[in-house]
Amino acid sequence: MQNGPAVRRRKLGAELRMLRTGAGLTSGEAARLVGWHQSKVSRIETGASGVKPADLRSLLDAYGVRDGHLRELLLMLVGTEEAGDRHRWWHAYRGVLPPTYRDFISLESQASAMRTLETTVVPGLLQTPEYARAVTRAAVHGLDEERLDALVEVRLARQDVLRSQPPLELCAVLDEAVLRREVGGPEVMTRQLARLMEAARLPQVRLQVLPFGAGAHVGLTGPFVIFSFPSTSDLDVVVLDQLTSSLYLERKEDLMAYSEAFATLQFHALSPEDSLDYIAGIGDGA
Repeated sequence: MQNGPAVRRRKLGAELRMLRTGAGLTSGEAARLVGWHQSKVSRIETGASGVKPADLRSLLDAYGVRDGHLRELLLMLVGTEEAGDRHRWWHAYRGVLPPTYRDFISLESQASAMRTLETTVVPGLLQTPEYARAVTRAAVHGLDEERLDALVEVRLARQDVLRSQPPLELCAVLDEAVLRREVGGPEVMTRQLARLMEAARLPQVRLQVLPFGAGAHVGLTGPFVIFSFPSTSDLDVVVLDQLTSSLYLERKEDLMAYSEAFATLQFHALSPEDSLDYIAGIGDGA
């Protein structure tokens, strides 16, 4: 269980080690190709030290990696702004975003799929502007209007991943409490429920409701997000969001446990079709 940058270093190192061995090179041979000492390659591969963008490109060239998307994804793990303009829009908000939130957005922008359990609020990717404002105001104490506006702008800008090509595939399980909690007042919730129904009809979105009638379930311990990435499953990560920070789980055992938990939640939740009817019923006052 680590913070975002540590996870990125370890995952980048593991991926580079796989690429090196796939190219048939020892660490010493790789180091000679790029003019380094072998210990530098070893430190990068174990995640003990970071790597500069120029050094990463040198390694990828030495390993014969020509896949543009994979190179861009690995640059994202470096934590650099050089990962492409489409994936670093949030740097304009560096002054108002805490590092853990920037890490989360960075992962979200590069992921190919996202599975999320929400037990308290609507997922950020599906929030209306009014709902996002009410949630942000309640969650972050003492916000002035300028900072509040900026954080809401970020929340809405994140939603572009659902409209990009290819779009992020979103699977969300919502506890019924998410739908019943009156955030921002009745009118805001009416529009938010309508937004959920609209989003649920998108081909890249699978939305399921876990009704109160399902009883106790594995998600009672709290919400979580599982990010999956193109090209390699070794980059997948679980994110547990806390009040003041986020925790990242990368071990295969953790990924398997949370993937199984999410599959169980989907099994006990209403089908996507029944979930639409359920949300409509709540919107009608049922």
